[in-house]
Amino acid sequence: MKKEIRNIVIVGGGTAGWMTAAALSKVIGCQTHNITLVESEQIGTIGVGEATIPMISMFNSVLGIDENEFMRETNATFKLGIEFVNWRRVGHSYFHPFGSLGVDMDGISFSHFWLRWARQGGALESAKFNAETEAARSLKFVRTAHETGPRLMPSINYAFQFDASLYAAYLRRFSEARGVVRVEGKVSRVSLNSENGYIETLHLDDEREITGDFFIDCSGFKGLLISEALQVGFEDWSHWLPVNRAVAAPCESAGELLPYTRATARDAGWQWRIPLQHRTGNGHVYCNSFISDDQAAETLLNNLDGQLLKQPKFISFTTGVRKKCWEKNCLAVGLASGFLEPLESTSIHLVQFTLSKLLAMFPRDEFNPHLLNRFNREMEFEYNNIKDFLIAHYKITEREDTEFWRYVKHMSIPDSLQEKLDLFKHRGEVMARQYELFKETSWFSVLTGQGFMPEGYHPVADSISEDELRLRLTKVRSGIQNRINTMPKHADFIRANCMSPGSQYS
Repeated sequence: MKKEIRNIVIVGGGTAGWMTAAALSKVIGCQTHNITLVESEQIGTIGVGEATIPMISMFNSVLGIDENEFMRETNATFKLGIEFVNWRRVGHSYFHPFGSLGVDMDGISFSHFWLRWARQGGALESAKFNAETEAARSLKFVRTAHETGPRLMPSINYAFQFDASLYAAYLRRFSEARGVVRVEGKVSRVSLNSENGYIETLHLDDEREITGDFFIDCSGFKGLLISEALQVGFEDWSHWLPVNRAVAAPCESAGELLPYTRATARDAGWQWRIPLQHRTGNGHVYCNSFISDDQAAETLLNNLDGQLLKQPKFISFTTGVRKKCWEKNCLAVGLASGFLEPLESTSIHLVQFTLSKLLAMFPRDEFNPHLLNRFNREMEFEYNNIKDFLIAHYKITEREDTEFWRYVKHMSIPDSLQEKLDLFKHRGEVMARQYELFKETSWFSVLTGQGFMPEGYHPVADSISEDELRLRLTKVRSGIQNRINTMPKHADFIRANCMSPGSQYS
C-alpha cells in the first residue's frame, strides 16, 4: 500500500518560504497535512523583492487577505508599471504599464490601429491610449469599481510595492495561525534514502532531526536541498543577462509618492527606485566585469533622492534556472529554483507561479515521474519566456556609449527571441501565446519604447475609413481622460484607505 504524503517540510523562510507556507496551509490545510518550516535567524534573506506585478493580487485573494490591511502591514504603495529611463538612449524615457493599450477592435489589438494612424501622421504617442500610463504620469490612483455590463471606461490594473521583510512576517503570522509549525534551526546535513535517493531527514546543527515525505527548498541561491543534496544542475544564462551583482540601500522618502517603479540605466547596468510609505528602496544592478563594487556603490549613493537610512548591502547572483525545479521528493521555490534579475519585478511572481503549479499537481501518495516532468516543462517554459523579455530590454537599444552597452547591443540572442523580433518588425506583434506572462501590450510598450518600430501592421486595421479610425481613437482617448480626471492623487488614496502607522506621508 502506498504511503500518503502527509509531512511537508519547508527549508528556508523569507518571502518564498512564507508564501509557500501560507498557500499550503490555506489550500492543502494543516488538518490533513503537517507543515513544518525550518529557518535560522542566523541566515539573512535577500529582502530586495519589493516590487510586484498584478498577479500578486490573485495570490492575496486566494489567501483571503484584506488588501487595505496587507498594505498597512507592509508599508505598501500601488504600482501601475515601470518607468524606464536612459534605456533607449541617455535622456530618453518610456513607460511599461500594466493593463491594455486602447481597446481591441475587430478581432485585433488596438496597437495595429494606432500604427496605421501614426503612419498617417497621428501625433499622439501610443502611451496616451493607456490608462495606467496616464494615471502614473499624473501621480493618480484608484481601484476600479465593479461595473455590470460593458465597461464605459478602462479598468485600472495595478500591483504593489512593499517591504518584502514585512510581507514575509505578515505571511508568517497568517501561516502559524493556521497550524504551520516554525522550527528555529540551521540545517547542517541532509540524509538521502539509500535505495531511491529521496530526501529522508534533515539534521540540524544542534543534532535535532526532522523527517518528512515532501521537502520544499526555499533556501535561496544556495539550493541546500535541490543543489547540494540532490545535485540538480543549473543552466547559466549570464551570457545573455550579464548583470551579476547588486548593491542595495534604502533612503528617506522624498517628493511626491509615485505609483510606479523606476529603472534608470547606468553605465554597466541599471538602478531601481521603489517608493514605499516609510522609505524608498534603491539598488544598483550591474555586471562586475565592467565596473567595480566600489564604483557601483558610489553610483548608487550619488543618485539617491533622500537621506541614506542603512549602509549599502551587496548581493551576488547568476542569472539562470535549475535544470529541474522538482526532483524526486524535493521542489525548489524562489531563488533555489533560479533567478532572473529584478528588471521586470518577476521574482515574487515566479514564486507564485511555482506554487500555483504545485497546488494544481499536488501529489497524494507518490511522486509520479510523468507529473514531475510536466511540472518541470511548464516551469522551463515560464522561465524562458521571461528570460527573452528581459534580454530584449538590453538588445534593443541605441546606446553604445559604454563597453557594457556595446556588449549587450551586439550580443547573440536566443532563437526564440529573434523570432519574436522578426515578427514584430514585420507586423507589430510577437504573437504571444495566451498563457505567456508578458502579453502583446507589454512587448509593444517595451520594444517601441526602446526605439524598435515595426514596418507593418495587421491588414484588418485598413478595413475602416480614415474618419472611422479617427473617431474610434478619439473615443478611446476621451474615455481614458475621463477616467483620469475622476481619480485622486496616489498619496491621497493611500491616506484615505491604507496608510501605515509609520508612513512618511501622513
